Amino acid sequence: MAPKNKFSKEQIIDIAFNIGETEGIENITVRKVAEILGSSVAPIYVNFKDGKELLQAVIDKTRAIAISMTKEEYTDMPFLNMGIGTLRFAREYSVLFKDMVIKNIDCVEDDRDSKVQMLEQMKRDKTLQGFTDEELQQILFKMSVFTHGLSIMVANNLFSQNYNEKELFELLEDTGKDIIMATRLKKEGGNICI
Repeated sequence: MAPKNKFSKEQIIDIAFNIGETEGIENITVRKVAEILGSSVAPIYVNFKDGKELLQAVIDKTRAIAISMTKEEYTDMPFLNMGIGTLRFAREYSVLFKDMVIKNIDCVEDDRDSKVQMLEQMKRDKTLQGFTDEELQQILFKMSVFTHGLSIMVANNLFSQNYNEKELFELLEDTGKDIIMATRLKKEGGNICI
């Protein structure tokens, strides 16, 4: 007879997520989760076939939170909201952010759905009207490079005394405007002199 399921899958994921949030995803173990539950490992294996499946559930939850934060409406500019959400995720979940971005634990080989969603979000932004999908992809790539670099600095608390959150969001917005303006100028055949 199979063991009774005395803990829900969600409870187990939440505890594993909390471990990941403070100690990192690599430090999540079935035994550690069981210890926090005050239980043997059996209830965990009722819900998950192995530790890898539990880790994947934590990664999925982390990704869902990150995506949700990039879709929030912080401003009336959807493209800026994506960057603000990324910065907020890096600040609020710094250990998980570093695991996902720096250690590349999220190992998503082909994240086309996410890119398609981001492009759709960008197309709703009035500051990005008139660009082709290829141009939007270039803008997204350039801003992703900047935003992830800035987010890594935020996750490592390198701005705690020099910049407040509002100033970081303004820096993100200004850089986005610069990239958009340069792309628009290039599209119109203008020369960018440096």
